[in-house]
Amino acid sequence: MIDGRIKFRHLQTFVEVARQKSVMKTAELLHVSQPAVTKTIRELEGVLGVEVFERDGRGIKITRYGEVFLKHAGAALTALREGLDSVTQERIGDAPPIRIGALPTVSTRIMPQAIQLFLKENTWSRLKIVTGENAVLLEQLRVGDLDLVVGRLAGPEQMAGFSFEHLYSEQVVFAVRSGHPLLEAGQSHFTALGEYTILMPTRASIIRPFVERLLIANGVASLPNQIETVSESFGRAFVRASDAIWIISAGVVANDIKDGALVVLPIDTSETKGAVGLTMRNDAIPSLPLSVLVQTIREAAVEAAAGTSG
Repeated sequence: MIDGRIKFRHLQTFVEVARQKSVMKTAELLHVSQPAVTKTIRELEGVLGVEVFERDGRGIKITRYGEVFLKHAGAALTALREGLDSVTQERIGDAPPIRIGALPTVSTRIMPQAIQLFLKENTWSRLKIVTGENAVLLEQLRVGDLDLVVGRLAGPEQMAGFSFEHLYSEQVVFAVRSGHPLLEAGQSHFTALGEYTILMPTRASIIRPFVERLLIANGVASLPNQIETVSESFGRAFVRASDAIWIISAGVVANDIKDGALVVLPIDTSETKGAVGLTMRNDAIPSLPLSVLVQTIREAAVEAAAGTSG
């Protein structure tokens, strides 16, 4: 039986503190005082009979009991949000929003085609598409701020409470501008990496461990001149205008390679291959528009894979 002492503000405050890992940031976002946030969390802990957060140095972290409750609190807020959206839809004839998190690897290769197919279905649903690092998108999915994440399969420790549907596999590539000196060099490409600026995926990105293992396996212990970025617009512009080398998922630069603006260095990166697909919460019940969008994403992935193989 649901304890009547738990209110919406308890769930909202708890989920936001779990996301922000900060009472101060939560207070700013919810437009309340820090003592009010602390009091609300204490009230929730009193109802649950356990602590949901604990001190971690100068900050705080969620407890094991908090992790368990977070899954259900996030789902409850999502259900409430969907209920409000449904009422709005009935009242003004508007469809509920669909919130998609897309990693850079699918933002340029899969999502444009998928959205075009989706719009032809005339669901009149509002769409919100956000990009970012995998860990950030999965956390937003976990607490109900996203309905779906499209991208690489995360590690087992990040997939608790999620389901994954494989669409295709892809690997990392070393992309350079057309006419880059290394395209004609006779020396080992790995040996020459230290001579150029390298655009590396950030440490929080899902492909970073794959890249690091590849470099170490080929004798590259460090790269003295590197820039960490997940910005595809910066990466694309910087590499086209310089001799920099962009280490990035193949899907991000697929169109640039096809157009001849960028070229892939002849480096064997097969060991970086990983699954790309759809990640959803196990407890999520997809709306009809979301189910339609998932199907159009599948169709776009099949078309993209066929184009690559052709």
